[in-house]
Amino acid sequence: MLNGKKVVVVLPAYNAETTLRRTVQEIDRTVVDEVLLVDDHSSDGTLTEAQKLGIPTIHHDTNRGYGGNQKTCYQTALNLGADVVIMLHPDYQYTPQLLTAMAGMIAYGTYDVVLASRILGRGALKGGMPVYKYVFNRILTFVENILLGIKLSEYHTGYRAFSRDVLLNLPLHLNSDDFVFDNQMIAQAQMAGFRIGEISCPTRYDHQSSSINFVRSITYGFGVLATASAFRLQRWHLVRTEFLQVATQRAKNDYLGEIQQSRK
Repeated sequence: MLNGKKVVVVLPAYNAETTLRRTVQEIDRTVVDEVLLVDDHSSDGTLTEAQKLGIPTIHHDTNRGYGGNQKTCYQTALNLGADVVIMLHPDYQYTPQLLTAMAGMIAYGTYDVVLASRILGRGALKGGMPVYKYVFNRILTFVENILLGIKLSEYHTGYRAFSRDVLLNLPLHLNSDDFVFDNQMIAQAQMAGFRIGEISCPTRYDHQSSSINFVRSITYGFGVLATASAFRLQRWHLVRTEFLQVATQRAKNDYLGEIQQSRK
């Protein structure tokens, strides 16, 4: 717990048997109140390993996809009364040692969303990120910054922290169940006016790190561009996209609330 806020770490897992123990062992339980794993119908021993570690676990009977896994993670964390929710991939690509810093940035009200960037700080390529992934990352991030009007170093990290308010107000159920879910969530947060920050995170790629193949990376890239384009077209009032429109209405309500408060 930090600043009186309950901190819950969610682990969206798929075939993470060999890396789960190392990930969990580095989680600082003096700060993190609860750890939750959602197993997306893994074909290995992820579920058994989680039970050995004593981690509360939800098991999907069928594979619901990366986005579908996160939907379960966040809803369950909210049901547990979380004030700060941190999503950490259990493949040991990201260091759990940043959990305290990320949770603090949310708990003390500095940001509403915090992304752990592999691009800031130590070189991602030196950490083992495949060259083609690095190039795609930089190109997509450049385009997204222009279309979304943010200046982030990376949109594609699997290490993210959110305030309870963010998770309650973003219409996550309207997002994709695939990998583009992450980018849709950032677009929604930006549309709603939430504060988005970053922290530098070392990159650690090895044969055990989860990764999508080249073909799926291309599909993901087109999904990212479609999301960013939909955001810009809606900002220009040319197109209304459902998952962004709900977030826009939330921002409008906040604005009206501020006006009413200033008149008191």
